[in-house]
Amino acid sequence: MGQITERQLSIILAVVYEYIKTGEPAGSRTIVKKYIKGLSPATIRNEMADLEELGYFYQPHSSSGRLPTARAYRVYVDSVTARARSHSHTEDIRREILGSKSGIEDLLMHVTHMMARLTNCVAVAVVPALENAEIQHIDLILMGGNNVLALIVLKGGLVHHSQFTLPYDVDAKTLEELSRRINTFASGRSWSEVKDVLYQYALSGLEDAETSCRDAIRELDKFLTEQNYKVFSSGARQILGLPHFQTLSRIQAVLNLLEQEKPLARMIEKCRKSEALRIALGEENETEGMEDNAMILIPARPRQQKAVLGLIGPLRMDYEKSISVLETVADALDEDSGR
Repeated sequence: MGQITERQLSIILAVVYEYIKTGEPAGSRTIVKKYIKGLSPATIRNEMADLEELGYFYQPHSSSGRLPTARAYRVYVDSVTARARSHSHTEDIRREILGSKSGIEDLLMHVTHMMARLTNCVAVAVVPALENAEIQHIDLILMGGNNVLALIVLKGGLVHHSQFTLPYDVDAKTLEELSRRINTFASGRSWSEVKDVLYQYALSGLEDAETSCRDAIRELDKFLTEQNYKVFSSGARQILGLPHFQTLSRIQAVLNLLEQEKPLARMIEKCRKSEALRIALGEENETEGMEDNAMILIPARPRQQKAVLGLIGPLRMDYEKSISVLETVADALDEDSGR
């Protein structure tokens, strides 16, 4: 695809901005009147026709103005991220986060509610890589029969739980002793550091229940290794009122993204590794049906835990405001961790 001219760039930015603000197709007269003065509507109309052929616009009706495609949104978003941004709601957001005395789970739930409220998007906060997080405490609790509940408390107070069934009988006292031994060795360390030598240390002297204890540790390992993300989300209900989400398939695509861990995990991992703001538009998203949606992700450190914050919404998203809110929340969480 050939380079676009400065004039064409200005037209793309104007059409996208107009559509974000009004929800209406932008015609040549509107562009001349509000954004690019000194050119005739006929000149703008010819340029818009060329840009439509290049894949930046489409016309919903032959007599109407143009609407931006995902390609036009990409040009607009790159322009937004390339320039300095004013951060709205900065003091309110900082005050809410820095004034919070709650544990990390309540804090992340509060943060997602706040981001959803400020942006009208679905907000997510994701804490990744359980096996690399510092363990504070693990409890193995007998729930009846051979069913065991594992409660894993990580540094910062984040709680994960898993329930599994052992193949052999085990009593509550044995599980209590196994929990004590695991904590003696694992507390203050990550699971990836201790798991290889944990079997030998924790099982010493528990020969009568060795098979059940070994299976219990194996189930813990499976959970902590495979359950790599804990996702907090808010705003799925409120987007039902947006015109964009009156189509069932669009709502379903967002819900699928939240439920299907692998596509979301891949995007989270890319953001975590790059340690930079990431914006996926339309087909850049890795989930089927997300062609009309956008996702913005940014790394953060709530209570010194590595995390990723995100917003999911329509392509017609207020990117300047959404990016500003995300960056402000991430900065406030970093400031909170440094206190």
